[in-house]
Amino acid sequence: MSLFWRMFSLNAVGLVVAAALLLGPVTVSTPVLPAEAVVVVAGLAVLLVVHAVVLRIGLAPLGRLERAMAAADLLSPGRRAVVGGPVETAELITTYNAMLDRLEAERATSAGRALSAQERERRRIARELHDEVGQTLTAVLLQLKRVADRVPADLRAEVGQAQDATRAGLDEVRRIARRLRPGVLDELGLPSALRALAAEFTEHGLTVRPGLAPALPPLTRETELVLYRVAQEALTNAARHAAADRAELVLGPVPGGVELLVRDDGRGPGAEREGAGIRGMRERALLVGARFTLGPAQGGAAGAPGGTEVRLRVPSAEAVRPSSAEADAEVPVVRPSSVGVGTAGLPVEGDTR
Repeated sequence: MSLFWRMFSLNAVGLVVAAALLLGPVTVSTPVLPAEAVVVVAGLAVLLVVHAVVLRIGLAPLGRLERAMAAADLLSPGRRAVVGGPVETAELITTYNAMLDRLEAERATSAGRALSAQERERRRIARELHDEVGQTLTAVLLQLKRVADRVPADLRAEVGQAQDATRAGLDEVRRIARRLRPGVLDELGLPSALRALAAEFTEHGLTVRPGLAPALPPLTRETELVLYRVAQEALTNAARHAAADRAELVLGPVPGGVELLVRDDGRGPGAEREGAGIRGMRERALLVGARFTLGPAQGGAAGAPGGTEVRLRVPSAEAVRPSSAEADAEVPVVRPSSVGVGTAGLPVEGDTR
């Protein structure tokens, strides 16, 4: 029964009873006797209680809907309000759930396009840095070399300093290019890219222990890139924001896909608001239909207390269709896991916690 008819029926019953009492033989003395007053007050109390119960039952689904709307987060999809209650309320909740479905689908599509455009721009900038700026600095180094062979002895120290500064700038340009688009991911595959990423962070103060399975199910290029970027972001958080000393980087097969685990022994996630880096990881997880979780580490890295644990479970190429927003990354790629370790980029820049 709809909420309208429930309220109408209750009010109609109350009015019919009141009319029957007025037209019937029941009378009220003047002044009102105590027994008559008790009967009137008791009847009024019963009517109010029944009215309150009907309203409470009828409006309870709206309260659940309000809580579901307050807790809705498009970066954590799948949460829906329970459909129930009167017909009007059930239709309202159903409409709200359908709206969430549309919003999540549209957000996933737009996020896919944005991240695809971002990766294309990274590739373009990395290529221009390598081809244009890198070659220019290399030519400057060669010119300085010729100059150093001809200048007087008292100026050779200054020319040497210019050579060192130019060489350092060239190395930095190459590091930025690798950071924007790690070539090892395209050339040697995901396992080698993650090993190189762990080695890169270890060289810069965060001891990373990789644990990579020898064989992985087939993954799309898009999925491999998401796994790499999430691992890179999680290790950057551990090194820069969590003040961690050790971390674990684990990738292995699970039923229907693979799971990435990054665990550190730092300060832990805390209660502060998520930063752009964590939101970016959630966006990337939505792009490939993955499940992303972040919370306190279970035992910490290498058994140490505290820390943060990042998990990303992604479906394999056979378990999910590639995103239509990523047409240039739809081809499933099966890469050998027993390949050499290449060179990975440094941690990405930005406020990530």
